[in-house]
Amino acid sequence: MQFYRQVRQEVAKVTWPSRKETGITTAMVVVFVIIMAIFFLLVDQIAGWLVTLVLGLGG
Repeated sequence: MQFYRQVRQEVAKVTWPSRKETGITTAMVVVFVIIMAIFFLLVDQIAGWLVTLVLGLGG
């Protein structure tokens, strides 16, 4: 029972984000993931092009 009370006390101390903050954070994460996906796509395409150029494959 003591553990249960301590857990409730600690949970009561937690500051939960508002609905607006959660939405903004989620949107930022989605935008960042899209930007990183585009970045890695470009890096992969450039690396593939360089390997083809250096090794003369598929030409």
